[in-house]
Amino acid sequence: MKGEKLVIGRRERADFPEIGLLNVDVKTDTGAYTSSIHVTKCEVIEWNGKEVLEVIFLDKDHPSYTGSPVYFEDYRLKKVKSSTGHEQIRFFVKLKIRLMEKNIRTDFSLTQRNGMKYPILLGRKLLNRRFIVDPSLVNVSLKKINK
Repeated sequence: MKGEKLVIGRRERADFPEIGLLNVDVKTDTGAYTSSIHVTKCEVIEWNGKEVLEVIFLDKDHPSYTGSPVYFEDYRLKKVKSSTGHEQIRFFVKLKIRLMEKNIRTDFSLTQRNGMKYPILLGRKLLNRRFIVDPSLVNVSLKKINK
Protein backbone atom coordinates (compact mmCIF):
# COMPACT_ATOMS: atom_id res chain seq x y z
CA MET A 1 0.00 0.00 0.00
CA LYS A 2 1.43 3.37 -1.03
CA GLY A 3 2.06 5.76 1.83
CA GLU A 4 2.10 3.01 4.44
CA LYS A 5 4.76 3.56 7.10
CA LEU A 6 6.94 0.61 8.02
CA VAL A 7 7.99 -0.04 11.62
CA ILE A 8 11.75 -0.18 12.17
CA GLY A 9 13.85 -0.48 15.29
CA ARG A 10 16.47 1.70 16.93
CA ARG A 11 19.15 -0.27 15.07
CA GLU A 12 18.80 -1.72 11.60
CA ARG A 13 20.74 -3.15 8.65
CA ALA A 14 20.87 -1.32 5.35
CA ASP A 15 22.59 -1.40 1.97
CA PHE A 16 24.35 1.44 0.17
CA PRO A 17 24.76 -0.16 -3.27
CA GLU A 18 26.32 2.88 -5.00
CA ILE A 19 29.31 2.84 -2.66
CA GLY A 20 29.56 -0.93 -2.17
CA LEU A 21 28.38 -1.13 1.45
CA LEU A 22 26.00 -4.01 2.05
CA ASN A 23 24.27 -5.20 5.21
CA VAL A 24 25.74 -2.38 7.32
CA ASP A 25 24.57 -1.59 10.85
CA VAL A 26 22.79 1.77 11.08
CA LYS A 27 21.24 3.57 14.03
CA THR A 28 18.05 5.58 13.85
CA ASP A 29 18.46 9.06 15.34
CA THR A 30 15.13 10.84 15.59
CA GLY A 31 16.91 13.78 17.22
CA ALA A 32 19.00 14.46 14.09
CA TYR A 33 17.50 16.19 11.07
CA THR A 34 19.91 14.80 8.48
CA SER A 35 21.58 11.43 8.22
CA SER A 36 25.34 11.07 8.58
CA ILE A 37 27.99 8.56 7.63
CA HIS A 38 31.52 8.08 8.93
CA VAL A 39 34.39 8.80 6.55
CA THR A 40 38.12 8.29 6.86
CA LYS A 41 38.92 10.73 4.06
CA CYS A 42 36.92 13.57 2.56
CA GLU A 43 38.63 16.20 0.43
CA VAL A 44 38.17 18.16 -2.77
CA ILE A 45 40.70 17.18 -5.41
CA GLU A 46 41.23 17.85 -9.11
CA TRP A 47 40.40 14.75 -11.13
CA ASN A 48 40.21 14.64 -14.93
CA GLY A 49 40.25 18.45 -15.03
CA LYS A 50 37.31 18.82 -12.59
CA GLU A 51 37.02 19.48 -8.89
CA VAL A 52 35.51 16.41 -7.24
CA LEU A 53 35.03 15.22 -3.70
CA GLU A 54 37.14 12.15 -2.90
CA VAL A 55 35.69 10.09 -0.05
CA ILE A 56 36.77 6.93 1.73
CA PHE A 57 33.88 5.55 3.78
CA LEU A 58 34.18 3.93 7.22
CA ASP A 59 37.57 2.99 8.69
CA LYS A 60 39.92 0.02 8.86
CA ASP A 61 38.24 -1.39 11.97
CA HIS A 62 34.85 -1.72 10.27
CA PRO A 63 34.09 -5.08 8.59
CA SER A 64 32.67 -3.35 5.48
CA TYR A 65 35.70 -1.06 5.00
CA THR A 66 37.20 -1.29 1.51
CA GLY A 67 39.66 1.62 1.52
CA SER A 68 38.57 2.37 -2.03
CA PRO A 69 37.90 6.04 -2.80
CA VAL A 70 34.51 7.11 -4.15
CA TYR A 71 34.27 10.31 -6.21
CA PHE A 72 31.38 12.77 -6.20
CA GLU A 73 30.94 15.58 -8.70
CA ASP A 74 27.77 16.70 -6.93
CA TYR A 75 28.34 17.73 -3.32
CA ARG A 76 27.72 20.72 -1.11
CA LEU A 77 28.96 22.31 2.08
CA LYS A 78 26.56 23.15 4.87
CA LYS A 79 26.78 24.34 8.47
CA VAL A 80 25.60 21.73 10.97
CA LYS A 81 24.86 22.35 14.64
CA SER A 82 25.24 19.52 17.15
CA SER A 83 22.87 18.92 20.06
CA THR A 84 25.42 20.71 22.27
CA GLY A 85 25.31 23.80 20.06
CA HIS A 86 28.72 23.24 18.43
CA GLU A 87 28.73 24.25 14.75
CA GLN A 88 30.86 22.77 12.00
CA ILE A 89 30.94 22.87 8.21
CA ARG A 90 30.34 19.47 6.61
CA PHE A 91 30.24 18.04 3.14
CA PHE A 92 26.92 16.54 2.02
CA VAL A 93 26.33 14.02 -0.77
CA LYS A 94 23.23 12.22 -2.00
CA LEU A 95 23.34 8.46 -1.52
CA LYS A 96 20.89 5.69 -2.21
CA ILE A 97 20.04 3.59 0.86
CA ARG A 98 18.06 0.37 0.73
CA LEU A 99 16.17 -0.17 3.97
CA MET A 100 13.19 -2.51 4.49
CA GLU A 101 12.92 -3.09 0.72
CA LYS A 102 12.68 0.67 0.11
CA ASN A 103 15.22 2.47 -2.05
CA ILE A 104 15.63 6.04 -0.84
CA ARG A 105 17.94 8.71 -2.24
CA THR A 106 18.74 11.28 0.43
CA ASP A 107 21.41 13.61 1.79
CA PHE A 108 24.13 12.29 4.07
CA SER A 109 26.57 14.49 5.93
CA LEU A 110 30.14 13.21 5.84
CA THR A 111 31.79 13.24 9.22
CA GLN A 112 34.42 11.52 11.29
CA ARG A 113 32.62 9.43 13.88
CA ASN A 114 35.76 7.78 15.29
CA GLY A 115 35.08 5.59 18.27
CA MET A 116 31.32 5.58 17.71
CA LYS A 117 29.64 2.16 17.76
CA TYR A 118 27.45 3.00 14.75
CA PRO A 119 29.17 4.72 11.84
CA ILE A 120 25.86 5.59 10.15
CA LEU A 121 22.98 7.56 11.66
CA LEU A 122 19.58 7.89 9.98
CA GLY A 123 17.92 11.23 10.67
CA ARG A 124 14.36 12.53 10.46
CA LYS A 125 14.67 13.74 6.86
CA LEU A 126 15.05 10.11 5.76
CA LEU A 127 12.68 8.59 8.34
CA ASN A 128 9.81 11.08 8.03
CA ARG A 129 6.70 9.86 6.17
CA ARG A 130 8.35 6.46 5.55
CA PHE A 131 9.03 4.78 8.88
CA ILE A 132 7.85 4.60 12.46
CA VAL A 133 10.70 3.96 14.90
CA ASP A 134 9.97 1.58 17.77
CA PRO A 135 12.91 1.91 20.17
CA SER A 136 12.16 -1.47 21.73
CA LEU A 137 13.01 -3.23 18.44
CA VAL A 138 16.30 -4.00 16.69
CA ASN A 139 17.07 -5.40 13.23
CA VAL A 140 13.48 -5.60 12.02
CA SER A 141 14.81 -5.41 8.46
CA LEU A 142 17.15 -8.36 9.02
CA LYS A 143 14.39 -10.47 10.57
CA LYS A 144 12.14 -9.67 7.59
CA ILE A 145 14.83 -10.79 5.12
CA ASN A 146 15.41 -14.05 7.02
CA LYS A 147 11.69 -15.02 6.93
